[in-house]
Amino acid sequence: MTHFNPNSETAIMSVNLRFGLADDGENAWENRCKAFPLLFQHNKPDFIGMQEANNFQTRYLAQHLSGYRFIGVRNPSPATWQNNLIFYKREWTCLSKHHFFLSETPHEMSKLEGSRWPRQCVMGHFGFQNRELVVITTHFDFEAKVQKRSAELVLEFLEQFPKGIPVVLTGDFNAPPESSAHQTFRAKGFRDSFSGSHSSTFHGFTGDDLGEHIDWILYKGHLEVASSRVIKRSFDGVYPSDHYPILSRFRWVC
Repeated sequence: MTHFNPNSETAIMSVNLRFGLADDGENAWENRCKAFPLLFQHNKPDFIGMQEANNFQTRYLAQHLSGYRFIGVRNPSPATWQNNLIFYKREWTCLSKHHFFLSETPHEMSKLEGSRWPRQCVMGHFGFQNRELVVITTHFDFEAKVQKRSAELVLEFLEQFPKGIPVVLTGDFNAPPESSAHQTFRAKGFRDSFSGSHSSTFHGFTGDDLGEHIDWILYKGHLEVASSRVIKRSFDGVYPSDHYPILSRFRWVC
């Protein structure tokens, strides 16, 4: 049997695509979609956690990410529906997948009290040769108490997976690392792949830092961070999104 190379790195990206039906003028989806294939070709992530994906955006990305499969589409769904997606390289096998709403009734479209929108969480259990990995992507609402409860729900959902498998959690959390949601994950053993190097992840299509580090990549288990960065460049003169994509590369430590 061919075994996973322990010296190889697994690259995981998180990106909020920006709602494709938004009235963004020159930054409308049809003008910036071309930046995404360039973003992915340049960085070659093994997994990509995406938020705010309309169905037509999903179809475009699936067409241009031919070396990947994906999970997370709600089908059927309204035309305005925003999916959370996990794209993963075809070398990996999805062993199981789960979709939840961040609410007290997670298996039906619903939201927590105080949440503006029905928020979602997508989880996948993946295998490649002699390695297994759980990857999560999610999108939190705005109020601190809702974010904290959302973090607790993600941890509860995670209990459905076998113990001892490394986990990487991606998403737009609408909160900085000092938040109660971040602390909730840290209290359960998650580490921040950007610890000590946080910077703005929102720029509103300006290329300027306009907010805090609200997009995270957290992890736990037998992984160590090789590198992490906020991707603040444009591609062919176009920013892919109003959020900067973020990327962490992990090494397997056993």
